[in-house]
Amino acid sequence: MTDHETANPASPPAGARLRNWLLPKSALAAVTAVVLAFLVGAMLIAAVGVNPLVAYGTLFEASLGSVDGLAETAVRTVPLALCGLGIALAFRAGVFNVGAEGQLYLGGVTAGFVGVALAGTPQVLLLPAMGLAAIVAGAAWSALAGWLKLRFRADELITTIMLNYIAIFLASYLLHGPLKDPMSPLAQTARLGSEARLPVILPPTRLHAGIIVVLILAAGAQAFLWRTVEGFRFRATGQNGRAAANAGIDVPRVVFSAFLVCGAFAGLAGFMEVAGVQRRMIENLSPGYGYTAIIVALLGDTNPVGVLLAAILFGALQIGSSTMESAVGVPGALTTIIQALVVLFLIAQNVVPMAVRALRARRGKDIP
Repeated sequence: MTDHETANPASPPAGARLRNWLLPKSALAAVTAVVLAFLVGAMLIAAVGVNPLVAYGTLFEASLGSVDGLAETAVRTVPLALCGLGIALAFRAGVFNVGAEGQLYLGGVTAGFVGVALAGTPQVLLLPAMGLAAIVAGAAWSALAGWLKLRFRADELITTIMLNYIAIFLASYLLHGPLKDPMSPLAQTARLGSEARLPVILPPTRLHAGIIVVLILAAGAQAFLWRTVEGFRFRATGQNGRAAANAGIDVPRVVFSAFLVCGAFAGLAGFMEVAGVQRRMIENLSPGYGYTAIIVALLGDTNPVGVLLAAILFGALQIGSSTMESAVGVPGALTTIIQALVVLFLIAQNVVPMAVRALRARRGKDIP
C-alpha cells in the first residue's frame, strides 16, 4: 500500500460512516427532526398531566419572551455556536471530531492562567492574549488527534473522545494544584480583574461581547466554505477524499487543518466562558457544550448559518428548561430528551428508506 493510500484508506472509518448517517439530507429534514422531537416531547408532557402548549409556552417565554431571557439565551448560544461551527467545518472536511468538550476546557484553563498571570495589563492587550492562548491550546489538543489519524490511521471518533477525558482531568488537576486560588477552598483560579473580562454589551444582563464575535465568525465561516478555494478543498475532501486527492488536493493537509480549526473554535469558546461568564476558570466550566454542539452542527446541516440557528434553539431550550420545571412541574431533563430525539430522528431519515428498500427487495424475491 502506498503512502497516499495509507493516508486515504478506501474504506471509510467508523466516524465517517456515522457522520453520513446523521447528517440531514436537506434543511427540511432537519426541521422535520426538530418538529417530531417536540411532538414526542409533547406526548411525554401530557403523560405527566401537564398541557404541552402551556409547558412549551412557559419554556420559550422564559428564554425568548423578555430582555433578560433573550440575553441569557444569547450567552448560552456563544459556546454552543463556537463549538458547533468548529465541528461543522471539520465535518465538511470529512473529520468527525467530537473532542470539542476537552478542547474547550483546555482553552478555558489556558485563558484563565494568562488572565491571572498578566493581571494589570491593559485590556486592549490582555483580552487578545487570552483569546489567542485559548485558540492555540484548543488547536494543539485537537492536532494531537489529527496526528494520530494521519500517522497511525487512528479513528478520530475514538481518539477525540479519549482526549476529552484526559483534557478535563488535566484541567481539574491544574485547578486543584498549580492554578488554584489560594484564597478559595474551591478548585478554581483567582478571580479575573476587570481588564481580563469581556465587556458587557447589555447591562444589567450578562450578555457580553462574545456574541458579536460569534456573529462575525459565523459569517466568516459561511464565506470561507462557499467563497474560497480552501473552503472548496474542505468540501471536496469531505465528499470524496480519494477523488479530491486525484484532483490534486493535498488531502492530509486539509484533514489536519480541519482538526486545527475545530480545536481553535472550541478553545475560543472556553475563553468566552472564562472571560465573559465565569470571570475565572472553574472546574465545571461546561455543562456539556462540546457534546451538545455535535447535535447543533448536525442539525444545522454543517452550514454555518444553520449551525447558528440551531445553537440559538438549543440555547433557548437550556435556558427555559428550569423555568418550565418550576412553573408547571415538567422535569427540566425533558430538554435533554428532546435533544436525543432530534438525533434519533436524524438517524431515522436514513434508516426508514433503507428498510423500505430492503422490504421491497425481499418481496420481489418472494414473487414467483
